Amino acid sequence: MPINLSKGQKVSLTKDNPGLTKVVVGLGWDTNQFDTGGDFDLDAAAFLLEDSGKVSKSEDFVFYGNLNHLSGSVQHLGDNLTGEGDGDDEQIKIDLSKVPSNYSKIAFTVTIYEPEQRRQNFGMINNAFIRICNEVTGEELLRYDLGEDFSIETAVVFAELYKNGNEWKFNAIGSGYQGGLAALCANYGVDVE
Repeated sequence: MPINLSKGQKVSLTKDNPGLTKVVVGLGWDTNQFDTGGDFDLDAAAFLLEDSGKVSKSEDFVFYGNLNHLSGSVQHLGDNLTGEGDGDDEQIKIDLSKVPSNYSKIAFTVTIYEPEQRRQNFGMINNAFIRICNEVTGEELLRYDLGEDFSIETAVVFAELYKNGNEWKFNAIGSGYQGGLAALCANYGVDVE
């Protein structure tokens, strides 16, 4: 039975699951019945962050244009251009045992591709969620459903995995941003060309 979290709630991932190292982070969403003249292309990403809350280099940003972190600890499984179908729309695999020690957090975000051109925002998105599954067994361990009604935001920080001593914890954040991917990259110290 997965633990369902509410905004701001923190829970240990590894304490209750000893030996857990390989997880799959699934992100999903549905679109409202808005006709904006184009598909909704939402993009999941992971930012590997140091204690400063920033990346150490641009390659610490794992997304559809950089599917694998150099350490082998984070792997994005590919871009879903429409969000069609049930279940996870995009997935990111994490091997906690391979996360280099200088990173204390991994932030998981979702942004809308070309939100201005397509006149789209998170107010048009329903049933957004993030979940963490044991990669080996497929068991869903944690789930956070974003119940917030975002109206103008085009990027959302869904959650973070963070190190606390020897254990990994999960923080349900649900924080929205205007300015899409560029705003998130600026927040986390990624140089965007």
